[in-house]
Amino acid sequence: MLFYLVTKNLYSTKSLIEAERDMKYYYDHMKCVLVIEQSRPHIYYNGKEVTGVNAVIPRIGACATFYGSAVVRQFEMMKIFTAVESQALVRSRDKLRVYKY
Repeated sequence: MLFYLVTKNLYSTKSLIEAERDMKYYYDHMKCVLVIEQSRPHIYYNGKEVTGVNAVIPRIGACATFYGSAVVRQFEMMKIFTAVESQALVRSRDKLRVYKY
């Protein structure tokens, strides 16, 4: 299963959802509950444990970078492929860090 973490009001996310209307795997990362256990990290969404995920494609808005990157990091700890790594997401929001002179 492909797991999209999205901020639904982003234009690019709306375009992605329209392009893949048959896909029913869009999840609001702000509704994910992270269970941090050293031996078995996992995520709950709407009261159910998220299982069977093969890959995650994060589409996270700038206003929710902190929690969104935590959710992506949780997937990484669960050994699930993420199209954008949590650290890259945080670094891309730091305008001084990405500025080239």
